[in-house]
Order: sequence, then structure tokens, then C-alpha cells
Amino acid sequence: MSDALTLPARGHVPEMTLAASLPEDCEALLIPVLSDGDGLELPSVGLGDQVDRDLLTALGAVKATGQAGEVTRVPAPEGLPVEMVIAVGLGEDDSVDAEALRRAAGSACRGLKGIARIATTLGVFGVADAVLGCALGAYTYRGRKTAAVEDSAQPVGHITFLSQDVAKDESAFADAVTLVDAVVLARDLVNTSSDALYPASYAAVAREAGEAAGLDVEVLDFDELQAAGFGGIVGVGQGSVRKPRLVRLSYTPANATAETKSVALVGKGITFDTGGISIKPGAQMDHMISDMGGSAAVIASVIAAARLGLGVKVTATVPMAENMPGGGAYRPGDILTQYGGTTVEILNTDAEGRLVLADAIARACEDHPDYLIETATLTGAQLVALGDRTTGVMGSEDFRDRVAALGRSIGEQAWAMPLPEEITERLKSPVADLRNITTDRLGGMLAAGAFLGHFVADGVEWVHLDVAGPAFNTHGAYGYVPARGTGNPVRTIVATLADIAEQG
Repeated sequence: MSDALTLPARGHVPEMTLAASLPEDCEALLIPVLSDGDGLELPSVGLGDQVDRDLLTALGAVKATGQAGEVTRVPAPEGLPVEMVIAVGLGEDDSVDAEALRRAAGSACRGLKGIARIATTLGVFGVADAVLGCALGAYTYRGRKTAAVEDSAQPVGHITFLSQDVAKDESAFADAVTLVDAVVLARDLVNTSSDALYPASYAAVAREAGEAAGLDVEVLDFDELQAAGFGGIVGVGQGSVRKPRLVRLSYTPANATAETKSVALVGKGITFDTGGISIKPGAQMDHMISDMGGSAAVIASVIAAARLGLGVKVTATVPMAENMPGGGAYRPGDILTQYGGTTVEILNTDAEGRLVLADAIARACEDHPDYLIETATLTGAQLVALGDRTTGVMGSEDFRDRVAALGRSIGEQAWAMPLPEEITERLKSPVADLRNITTDRLGGMLAAGAFLGHFVADGVEWVHLDVAGPAFNTHGAYGYVPARGTGNPVRTIVATLADIAEQG
């Protein structure tokens, strides 16, 4: 991971290497164990029969069970040049899938404090998922704390993934490290406080990251947005002294042809959301530093697509604004003219995300993409409907179902949701083309999706991912997911891009 970005702090993840043998300077070995119903089972990972027997004896003596997520430490047996062995349970053999591996690896590595260098044999169950689980679980973000971290509390600094066939595993290892970097970038952006990450500074960071990945970058400032008719972005952002931006990051694969599929990514970049004139309650308003989680995900995803060399054209269109109740703020009752000419009556200024996204979607559709993926921390109704870990997925039915299934397949919970006709009807206004909310509280997540669907061009397969809960974890770390910024739905988007590149 590059630390060169102009951010006040970056999160920590271990350095990672792939090797055929145990390095001499490792302090601990992390191994998988299984539960076979009657006791422990130690998968064969090439440590030797005597070492395996000694480990089973030591683990049995402390009553390790091998249940999923259980972490047990024992002194290393003779013949292993490390100080300790850390066993993480994967559950019963027939229940070990990729997500079980990632969660167990994340739980184990999150608890590794005061150990500088470890090696692991978890890759025997899949090197890519072992890398994802270990690295994302070990992620820590201290922000701008000034106190030094005691040696005993330092997160693990280096992980060596042991492989019985390095040449075979090299490609999967490298791709997993790239994906880790993308998720970590999104986490770091979400975790950055709004005094440091506001539209102008955020646009500069996006340019810096995009150009480092070889992307084409375009940034429109406030005057250019006004002149071009981006009424949603301008309207939402005009109440802040820190004016809005629109950033576009484009990747074209080296071997692109006329048949290469193109995907538009759009992500909500509200760098802080007070609610505007319709101001939010003060409790937990500090969490609104995360209201740009969708934009962080699409920025990280287009960079990952470039670094992975995916065979699909990708352009991310990212509106960035602060929603503030200043003297120039837009008001309930105002009518905004969105990019492309649609007029919108404002009933609530806290439904601002859909206004900036509508402009970005309309602009993205001018590129005539085959697919459009948009994501946002958009509605509290998403948490009410699906909880804080499951993304609401709306849009074109076939593509919606495809993306939701891909999300679940890589461990980011996602569920397809409808866009009912009656809710779409309730967005009609007597004085404009649309209202920005309905006049009741029914189906709020679906109403937001229906609003956004109005701005998608005919013939474009599209999906809206509402990640209000999944993008920012307020309930404590679990598995390989930390508290605060999670990086969701980067892996879903990258998996979808890879699937489109392969399947069309």
C-alpha cells in the first residue's frame, strides 16, 4: 500500500510476502485447525508428522476445539523455529468455505499485538482469501493520535504466507494484495475527518491516486459546474464555504476494442452532511464524515480495475459536496434544475445525496456505458429494512440480481430489492418534474432508488447499492471487518467488473 497520498493519516496493514519456507526471523506461526466432532484435526501443511503430533498434544492440553473463530496460543514444539504457534479454528471440514476462512483469518490477525513478524499456513485453504482475511482483519486506524504505541500493543507488521507451490500461487497472491490496497484506500478515505477531507482536498487526493494508477483524471470546480448546469451538485454544495467538485477517473485496458464492455461507476461524495436547512439531530452527527463512502468505493474500484488489468473500460464519476446550512444554502420548497434539464422540488434538504448522484448519473450516461454501478450511503431506511451489514440492491432486474449474487459470493452481504410502481408515482411533484422525497415514510430506500432510476439513460443496465449501514461499522469489529470505515462495497464492485470483463 502506498503511503504517499496527501491524507493526515493512513491505516496500518501488514507487509505481506509469499514464500516456500518459514523465514528465520518469524516470531509466530498461524495455523488452521478443524473440529471433527470428537476433537481437533490438523490439516496437513507440510510441518512434519512429529511437529503435527506435538501440536495436537499441546492444543488438546489447553482444550482447543477448532470451532470457527476460536484462537489458541501454545508454545512452539521442538523443530519449529518460532516462539509460539497460534491456531485458529475453521469449524468442521465440510463447513470451511472462502468466507469462513476470511473471517477466521481476520479474527486471528486482529488480535495479534506485539508480534512483529508472523508466518501462516492458512493459504492451504486458498491463498487469496487467506491474504484478504489476514490483512483486512489486521487493519488498524489511529487517525491523528499523538501518543506512542507501546510495543506490546503494536499490530503485526509482516505476514509471510507459506505456499507449497509458490509459482502456482503468485498470481492469486498479487491480485489479493491489490484488492487489499483498494479496500484499505476506501477505509482510509471514509475514516478521514471532514476538516481534512472536503471537496477541494478530496478532489486533489482522487487526482493524486488516479494519476498514480495511470488513469485519466478530470476535475470540475464550482464555476465550471455552474456553467455546465450541474444544478444538483451546485444546489447542495452552495451553502458551504468549501464549494463542490466533480471528479472523473477513467481507465481503458491496453487491449481494448470496439467490443470491450464499458462500465460507469458513480459514488456519493458528501464529505459532511449536516442535513442542511433540514438539519439532523446532533446525536452521532460525527458519523457523517462517512457520507462519502460510496465515492471512496468507486475511486478505489476504478484504481483496482487498472492495477488488475481488467478487460473492461471503467469511468468513475464522483460528485463531491458539503451539505451545510449556510446563508447560501438551498431550502425546502426550492426547485433545482438537474444536469440534463429535469426539475426537482426540494421537500427535505437532508435528501441531498440523490441530487448530486442524479447529476453524476446523467453525466455518466452521456458516455453510453453498457452498465452503470452507483453506490451511496443513501438512506436510514436501508438500515431499517436490511440491518447494518446487508446492502440494498436496486435497478435493472437481471443486473440487480447478478450484482447481489456476486456480493454474497465474496462475503459482502447484499439483497435484491424492488422499485415498486406506486412508490415511483409518489415522487411526482405538482410544480416540478420530481420531488426529492415522497410525502410519507413508506419504502424510503426504494423511493431513493426510484428517484435515481429516472436519470439513467434508456438501454443502460444499472444498479444502485445502498450501503448506509455496511460502509460504516458502528458496532465493533468482527471477522475481517473493522469498526468505522469498512471499505464496502469495493470487493462487490471489483468482482462485478471482473465478471463483466469475462462474461460480458
